[in-house]
Amino acid sequence: MKFKLFLLTAFASLVPLSASIAETPTTTPTIEHSQGLHKTTAPDWSKITWDTLPPVQQPGFLKIPKNLISVFGYDPSRSWTAGQKVDSVVMLGDADDAFKMSALSLKAIDTVALPTTATTTKPTLKDFGLMQWQTPKTLVKAMPELSNLSLSEVPPLADLFSKNGGGTISQAISSNPQAADLTLDKIDLSKYSLDSIPGLDKTQLGKFKSWQQAYINQIPKLNQVPFDKMPQPISSDVGIVGIASVVLGTAEKGDASAGNDYFVSGSVVRGDRTLTVACPPGIECSYLEMGDFVGSEGSLYGKRWASGSSQQVKGGYGILAAVNGGKEPTGRLVYGSGFKVALTGVNESLGTADFGLFFRICARPPFQQKTCTPYFIGPVPWLPVSENDLVIVGTGR
Repeated sequence: MKFKLFLLTAFASLVPLSASIAETPTTTPTIEHSQGLHKTTAPDWSKITWDTLPPVQQPGFLKIPKNLISVFGYDPSRSWTAGQKVDSVVMLGDADDAFKMSALSLKAIDTVALPTTATTTKPTLKDFGLMQWQTPKTLVKAMPELSNLSLSEVPPLADLFSKNGGGTISQAISSNPQAADLTLDKIDLSKYSLDSIPGLDKTQLGKFKSWQQAYINQIPKLNQVPFDKMPQPISSDVGIVGIASVVLGTAEKGDASAGNDYFVSGSVVRGDRTLTVACPPGIECSYLEMGDFVGSEGSLYGKRWASGSSQQVKGGYGILAAVNGGKEPTGRLVYGSGFKVALTGVNESLGTADFGLFFRICARPPFQQKTCTPYFIGPVPWLPVSENDLVIVGTGR
């Protein structure tokens, strides 16, 4: 089934990036990395979780029309404010290709989540956010072993069916199809522990109906799983690095003689790869210029990482590409497709460059290719770089 862009009335608001973005101090866990005489603070992915990421710095929203909600099978619409935590903005479906979180179960999450000093009460079904839109029918589809259990063995379903007598769940679904289609938010889910539904903790998240629309923080302890312990982990290897030679401020303009090949920053295109894009001639273009360890013969020598505060580029693909005017800050996929790294500002007098992470919204309609918005949720303050430091550039994929 094909859909034309005129069906899309989705839109989003993002305060335009400027060179004066107020960066909050980042407490991102880091490790020292050196190469020759150069060093940098690299992310320590064994300690970085969704919960430890700094908050989003700019507000925004996305509204999907009803005809597309039926296409996606869930509603990816949302809004967020400046200062909101990333785990309450990003849904499971947005980053599943990057991290495969749908393959996790509550039990698997519990085994790899970092311990927390916060005193937490035992989670209930209300804390497992995707339970609210499940029905007896969708639960049995996700967990076929439930069908042969008696209602008395699954108290939340006994409550929903308003009876505690004998008979199996499959019999109750057959005899009362109306109640079988009731969502579990019709009962008080806070009254029931997670083990009130036998086997719930062993079931993969991706088995549940509309799992994609659950926020990260709606899955108990998921926001405490380190990125290097995800089913598809971020590589802890620093990877490809250059040297921060010089930062140049907003007085710089795009130069017609410096084409796309002069840059490492650009757009993310289908296939989730970075396509380098030069700054337009005559337009403000602050940037970080890099050096290479092997000198002028190196592939990174003289390359520029343009500031996303100066340059917006085409982003996204598929029917969601029209969101945010089809634009995203120029940058790179340094750590995979989960987020884009953008240069958010430079201080020429101090010789420093600030970076931020940007996230996107993705959906994969049944029997269709994935569609994604541009990377426009952010910035989330990231690790700054000083002149003569190492710069992690990654492969751009």
